[in-house]
Amino acid sequence: MSQIDYNILLDMIRPLITKRDTVMREAIPAEIRLAITLRYLATGDSYASLSFLFKVSTQSISKIVPEVAKSICSALKDYIKVSLLMNWYIRLPQDTGDWRVVANNFDKNWNFPHCCGAMDGKHVLIRCPQNSGSTFFNYKGTFSIVLFGVVDADYCFTYVNVGYQGRISDGGVFKNTEFGKRLEKNQLKLPKEEALPGRTLPIPYGLVADDAFPLTTNIMKPFPGEITRNSPNSIFNYRLSRARRIVENAFGLLSAVFRIFRKPLELTELEIAINVVLCCIYLHNLLRKQCSSRNIHAPFGTFDSEDASCGEIIPGSWRKTTQSDRGLQPLSSIPRKPSNDAKEVRNEFQQYFLSEEGSVQWQDKYM
Repeated sequence: MSQIDYNILLDMIRPLITKRDTVMREAIPAEIRLAITLRYLATGDSYASLSFLFKVSTQSISKIVPEVAKSICSALKDYIKVSLLMNWYIRLPQDTGDWRVVANNFDKNWNFPHCCGAMDGKHVLIRCPQNSGSTFFNYKGTFSIVLFGVVDADYCFTYVNVGYQGRISDGGVFKNTEFGKRLEKNQLKLPKEEALPGRTLPIPYGLVADDAFPLTTNIMKPFPGEITRNSPNSIFNYRLSRARRIVENAFGLLSAVFRIFRKPLELTELEIAINVVLCCIYLHNLLRKQCSSRNIHAPFGTFDSEDASCGEIIPGSWRKTTQSDRGLQPLSSIPRKPSNDAKEVRNEFQQYFLSEEGSVQWQDKYM
């Protein structure tokens, strides 16, 4: 984070984190409180280590981190309500025009039309919350809460949900989020169905996902099982993976920058754990949207990229940085029987990617 953006953030939250001096002692300044919290999120250092670094007691730090994390979320959330600038920090598109902007960017940058976002989820490993029993015990034998997110074409989160118990099936988590409910009831104000270029069958706008999510008319996922090379199914899977890789890179950058995710969160109070995770998401979007910190946050080579001449995938540096991390774990893949309408939509995309209007010159080599 640049000094400019640090000062902007400090000005936003200063009224929320400033404490008054008492007759016994001077209050810890807002600058130090923010610096302690950012250091904790960025390094994952223990409270004891931070105590030696900032000369502040561990008891005080245990109160400072939750308070400042909650204040950051509150300040950046409230900023949406009062700002006249298009500089939202986490904001779901509000109307058809907003969704079209996202879809046009996916089509322009990643050659996947009618895509309004890439979604995925992660198990955020935590210590067993107080008095929770096995409620948060997941299928991998660890305790976790689920982080579900939707990402636009520029690696920014447009929707997040944090806090569902790790024991709940991944499909159940998505279905019970506000986003999932609104998508199922057609209340997201997505653009109306349109035919793909050069095609005649009207196709709905939707999102791309992996095998952890159901195949519906609004959610595209890969063809399952073993796929023959150079087959229509393999080409579809390759083209979908190009668009879906955006959310994978967003989570990867989140884990690479905020090293608190390198291991299970040492937090036993559920509300604090949720606020800390949300704080990282808000700061991720803040750094992506502020020009002065954008290149510092994600320098060249951070994300997966492609050779412009042939489309060969070049792994991003975040993969090496996070290869030994244990704090974020993928959701499980659960077989589901899709509807015939969903299969028809996927087949239409498949045929479009094979057509002259929808193909890319390198797709026969890298799929």
